[in-house]
Amino acid sequence: MNNINISKGFVDKAVCVDNLKEEIEKLKKEKNALVLAHYYTEGEIQDIADFVGDSLALAQWAKKTDASIIVMCGVHFMGETAKILCPDKKVLVPDLNAGCSLADSCDADEFAKFIEENPGHTVISYVNTTAAVKYHTDIVVTSTNARQIVESLPADEKIIFGPDRNLGNYINSITGRNMLLWDGACHVHEKFSLEKILDLKKEYPTAKVLAHPECKKVILTVADHVGSTAALLNYSVKDDCDTFIVATESGILHEMQKKCPQKNFIPAPPMDSTCACNECSFMRLNSLEKLYNTLKYELPEVEVDEAIIERSKLPIDRMLDISAKLGL
Repeated sequence: MNNINISKGFVDKAVCVDNLKEEIEKLKKEKNALVLAHYYTEGEIQDIADFVGDSLALAQWAKKTDASIIVMCGVHFMGETAKILCPDKKVLVPDLNAGCSLADSCDADEFAKFIEENPGHTVISYVNTTAAVKYHTDIVVTSTNARQIVESLPADEKIIFGPDRNLGNYINSITGRNMLLWDGACHVHEKFSLEKILDLKKEYPTAKVLAHPECKKVILTVADHVGSTAALLNYSVKDDCDTFIVATESGILHEMQKKCPQKNFIPAPPMDSTCACNECSFMRLNSLEKLYNTLKYELPEVEVDEAIIERSKLPIDRMLDISAKLGL
């Protein structure tokens, strides 16, 4: 990944921070640009985006947009996914340094070697991977559709699942499969503290615990509901409970609170910090200043080799096709 960063220092001096949102809206219209944002970005980014969603929803929106420019406010692999789906469009990200610890835990060459050492397997890769890893993949999944896609395959199908071992173990446990797992993980979801969650339960005895399947098994065992980011959001809206302890990246609390202002959302704390919430430092690299610069200068641009695009698009399209058939 290139270390390119258009910092807030490039914002025109004539543009006050208070006017950034207005200027961003103007640039979006002038350039026919679509701004997509993940639920884990800062609230001010989510509020100005044209669409906010999880990885599956962002991929679906990228594929169907008629915008000339897509700005992906999230992390780098999301920008790559958008470029793979829309090779004829300009895909921008506010900061190319916004990587992903989970994607970084799966080197493409090592993953290819792992596949070679275990022939005869259908290869399923989590969307949180580089384009180069998707190149070696048969089907891409997200946490929203992983279970359904796995269950759509024959019961005796031999499957390699990567890179998230926690999500893979969870899918194995609820489907009865025995997928061969790559040993990767997300640094945010790995850090939740069971002890601190239980302490919060004592303080809020009627609260329900919501957990993302990227969390460790010990966290999932105390959860009242396990699901993707979008699924946790939907559950919090529909459920009668008025207090939730949320074990996923704390950016989702912004949308939860917007949809349910009368409810109480408490971020589950990490193990190794006095901080009350668990944030992804990569997601936090997105800012209004960088978004403004990205739209103004049309940089940094995500580029993916054409050969990789051609092969990597196949497993993503397969995911989207299966998801559409399943109504996801």
